[in-house]
Amino acid sequence: MTRLARWVRPPAWSGRIPWRRIGAATGVFAVSVAGLALGLYLCGATGVDVGPFRATMAVTPSLYGDTEVVLPPLGSLQLDSHDGPARLMVRLDALDRARTEALITDPAGITAASRTAVDDVRAGVTRLVLRTTAVAVLAAMLLAALVYRRMTRVAWSGGLALAVMTSAFGAAFGTFNPGALREPRYEGLLANAPSVMGNAQRIADRYDEYAAQLQKLVSNVGNLYATVQNLPVYSPEDDNLRVLHVSDLHLNPAAWGVIRTVVDNFHIDVVVDTGDITDWGSEPEKAFVASIALLKVPYVYIRGNHDSPVTEAAVAAQPNAIVLDNKVVNVAGLTIAGIGDPRFTPDKEQEPSGEGQSKATLERVIGIGDRLADTIGKEPGDMVDLALVHDPTSAGPLAGYAPVVLAGHLHHREVRKLGDDQTMLMVQGSTGGAGLRGLEGDKPTPLTMSVLYFDDDRALMAYDDITVGGTGLAEVALSRHVVEDPSTSPAAQPGPSPRPAPSRTR
Repeated sequence: MTRLARWVRPPAWSGRIPWRRIGAATGVFAVSVAGLALGLYLCGATGVDVGPFRATMAVTPSLYGDTEVVLPPLGSLQLDSHDGPARLMVRLDALDRARTEALITDPAGITAASRTAVDDVRAGVTRLVLRTTAVAVLAAMLLAALVYRRMTRVAWSGGLALAVMTSAFGAAFGTFNPGALREPRYEGLLANAPSVMGNAQRIADRYDEYAAQLQKLVSNVGNLYATVQNLPVYSPEDDNLRVLHVSDLHLNPAAWGVIRTVVDNFHIDVVVDTGDITDWGSEPEKAFVASIALLKVPYVYIRGNHDSPVTEAAVAAQPNAIVLDNKVVNVAGLTIAGIGDPRFTPDKEQEPSGEGQSKATLERVIGIGDRLADTIGKEPGDMVDLALVHDPTSAGPLAGYAPVVLAGHLHHREVRKLGDDQTMLMVQGSTGGAGLRGLEGDKPTPLTMSVLYFDDDRALMAYDDITVGGTGLAEVALSRHVVEDPSTSPAAQPGPSPRPAPSRTR
């Protein structure tokens, strides 16, 4: 009877909560999650090339999912791309120099990059999923080995980490929202919001059309040199000094291909850039100016209101670049003076929006013209061949200190006389087609530049205005303007060309 009672008696643990087993399981799960999170934090990121950009992708734990695209130094875009415990972070770190140069040197490079960008992102996400899963499993197993030193629990930790990662990625793919890009949420400086997202959809809609035309630009510009031979009135001599005036590239990579073609076909001696080579003056934009070195001719540059000291230093680091900031130099036989713009408008703390025409701002802009005139006045002869300013508002005080003043900033061409009509102000359009903002209108801003011809006495004889059409146009126009008739001008007579007397008029 005793044996029978013992047989039918319920086990001692029946009806009790197995706290030890629950505690052990909870501990293993906690260790697995902790190792998983630590592994993702330390080693979960992966690098990927997207077009010319070097991007970093990472997965972090989250309650809501979503995707964050970080655009230093502008801010970030928040995309409601998916739900679940995994958040995707994409950081655009910088332009890759080698890939950027490849885009510039290959006429079809931008078109190819636009076609492969989606594949680049897809490949990067796939690599990120595999990497983060492996890292999470290994980190969870390593932490379990340090805590328990038992292979059974190490294996359980690895299995739990794999299950967590599989569930997280499964939830993300299952709730993926392909329309999230159309409704981004911007976080950053309020002043930058319109540039980052306000017109992003319009630019995206037009970029495919724009990129399709870029491969035609360089080949079309190649026809310019043949066109020059048929232009009337003035035929440049082989020994004429040829200066290419560019301005306001605004980060448009298409500009470099056109510039290089003109430099080669027109046998340019000096390139002069009157500023705004970048848009924000940020650290990642430094890679854009690396194309200066590919031109193989002196590149004289002054800072624009979109260029920061970081930009100026990046340009100065190029082997053929000459940065002017209230200086006078001699380049290829020309005496050139230049000064940078006093403003840095992307910094809204220093340059609040809406104050561009304030009295204080105008006084600053005009004042740098006075400073450059004072610097020129200290030089022997009180004259230079070319003076460079970014904003034409600065040019007034330079009347009489140079026969030619070059400027930009306005994004359209303009030629007029200064002071007593002895100094010519030549304002360039935008060699970069105003950057991406040039795609916002119905007619994209054309790419413009000018070739200036100087005789042996450093007098301007003629100039060619070159215009490369934007989306839907893809055409090249060149117009010749003769400043003097070589057969009757004083420059054709013995002796130096006449120079205007200095005049401090604003």
